[in-house]
Amino acid sequence: MQNTQSPTPNATPDTPMIYQAPMEGVIDHHVRALLSRIGGVDICVTEFVRVTHTRLPRRVFTRLCPELEQGAHTPSGTPVKLQLLGGNPQAMAYNAAKAVDAGAISIDLNFGCPAKSVNNSDGGACLLQSPSRVEGIVAAVRNAVPAEIPVSAKIRLGYSDRSSYLDNARAAEAGGASELAVHARSKVDGYRPPAYWEYIGEIREQLGIRVIANGDLWTLDDFKRCREVTGCDAYMFGRSLLARPDIGLQIQALCEGRDYQPLQWHQVATLLYDYYSTTKDIYPAKYLGNRIKQWLAYLKLSYPEAIRFFEQIKRHRDPELLEQAFAEHMRPAEGDGHLRHDHAESSAA
Repeated sequence: MQNTQSPTPNATPDTPMIYQAPMEGVIDHHVRALLSRIGGVDICVTEFVRVTHTRLPRRVFTRLCPELEQGAHTPSGTPVKLQLLGGNPQAMAYNAAKAVDAGAISIDLNFGCPAKSVNNSDGGACLLQSPSRVEGIVAAVRNAVPAEIPVSAKIRLGYSDRSSYLDNARAAEAGGASELAVHARSKVDGYRPPAYWEYIGEIREQLGIRVIANGDLWTLDDFKRCREVTGCDAYMFGRSLLARPDIGLQIQALCEGRDYQPLQWHQVATLLYDYYSTTKDIYPAKYLGNRIKQWLAYLKLSYPEAIRFFEQIKRHRDPELLEQAFAEHMRPAEGDGHLRHDHAESSAA
């Protein structure tokens, strides 16, 4: 099976590719737009489109990925992969072709979701119990879309344990995947530390396609250790990207030997306000501010100020009170910079 290459810039020997990990119910097109505007993210991936036996209409793809109407790029120009999830090869193939017709420039296949509801419906990580099914689904999609459309996959190290990590990785490559993202845990491991990066290093050595390391990349020190262990030239960030929205820029500066001042809290609060302003009219009044509170749960891992912000607004949905809280946090504070960032670095590591 001939592989195609991703329509993305190549990693350099010094600077790796940075991918935004798909996060169901968290990273939608508004968040993708904001994160890619900050910079440091080379590739975005959508939340998964659930595929059963149904032939999905175009609106399903454009609802989850409005970027399809703009050439499958965010407003700042970052390419977006459309992710599909399902266990039926024929349905996956048909809907992948329909996604391309709708404007998708790259298809990603989800074999990593650990959610029980997804696994009980023959999707996500449960498919890792049968590498032949992984290969069959990848091959069906690969054969259904034009050769110039890359097909990639995301896996975990296994389902009930990590013993099938190489079998599933090889299956994805044999099916025709052009690159493979690997979350360094099994389904049963969930998100509990540690991440087993050494398995990713072995997968990279065994495969002839790009392998993207994913899992517990919270800080620059984590990145440096993962790079040393895996030897990868691409890394995927999900929860950690929400906790440190400029971690891609931090990594670029580190790899290029440049000084870089990480985002200070008032700058992050301003970005949050932009997100709030963009999305506040989308949700009913009773849900106003909920997505901000959700994001603060991640930001507090890197910014202590996020804890206080959350406490201020956690019971409020009144626009005036939310605006007042934002105004307070968007003001630069004395000492808002290296000292606070260094404290957060040690607390999130």
